Parts: sequence; structure tokens; C-alpha cells
Amino acid sequence: MANYSCYIQIIQRGKGRPAVAAAAYRAGERLVSAYSGRVSDYSHKGGIVHTEILLPAHAPDEYADRAVLWNTVEGVEQRKTAWLAWEFQLALPTELSKEENIALAREFVQQSFVSDGMCADLCIHDKGNGNPHAHIMLPMRPIKRDGTWGLCWHGPDKAGLWRTAWRQIVDRYLEHRAERVS
Repeated sequence: MANYSCYIQIIQRGKGRPAVAAAAYRAGERLVSAYSGRVSDYSHKGGIVHTEILLPAHAPDEYADRAVLWNTVEGVEQRKTAWLAWEFQLALPTELSKEENIALAREFVQQSFVSDGMCADLCIHDKGNGNPHAHIMLPMRPIKRDGTWGLCWHGPDKAGLWRTAWRQIVDRYLEHRAERVS
């Protein structure tokens, strides 16, 4: 039986967790925070098998660049205690291939977040130790139809819906294997 895990947390500046640094770590890149000047270099981090930014059609094209997206988010959220991003860590089924897991994560992100106007930073890690997983970072604000940032997208009440959606998509991908998430 496939394992189920859908961990959700908030990346908060007040807790010393800048969004640019978090994105650099998850993507295995070198990014510089325009807000703090801090350089986060994880370009030698191993186990990163896929990264991509998914955007709603009305988002500015430059947000497809990870550095631009997260520096913009840090600039929009001015408070020292600001909530900067949602982060999801999802266990990916070992029963699926790398390509199937990428498609699974991408579909979940598209249906659950991008369709609601959210920009999403998807990174998949797999060190070959039986723990493939996806990290998804979302700004706290959606992109409005005019390409500007909307109001904060608070979703604690949505956590149950997101977890259910994840389980349903995983079950559908595992359907042909007669597996379900535990």
C-alpha cells in the first residue's frame, strides 16, 4: 500500500525563513535576496530531479524566473513578521516512475492552486533512498486578472480540501496498479 503524506507549513520572515532562501534550497540553486542581500547557494545540493514554476495565464511572464518571483514576493510582504509562502511537502509513490510522479505533482498543483490564480514553485527530490517527494511553494497572494497581487490567500480552512485532493489524485494515478494510499 502506498504511503500518504501531505505536510503543509507557512514560511515566515519573522521566524528567520526568507522565501528566496527556501526556494533556493528546494530548487538547488543560487539565489540572492533583494530584501536582505543574503546569498543562498544550494547549487551543489543533490537529489533534485525536477523543478518548474507554474503560473496562471494572467501572471506576468517574468515570474517564471524563480529569483524574480520570490524576490517580488519578499518585496510585496513588507512586515518583519510577514507570512511569505505556503509550502507543501508531498510523499510521491515509489510505485510510480519519475515521469509519472512529475505528472502527478504537476496535475495536483495545476488543479489545486494555479487554477485559483496562484503561482507555484514545484521541486521534486529523489536521492534514490525510497523517499521521493515534492516541495511546492506558493506566495500568500494570488495573481489577479490584471496581473497584480491580490489579497492574502489564507487557507487553513482549505488544508483538509488540499489533503483530500492530493489523496484522490494519487489514488487515481495508482488505480491501474490496484494500489491506494494508506
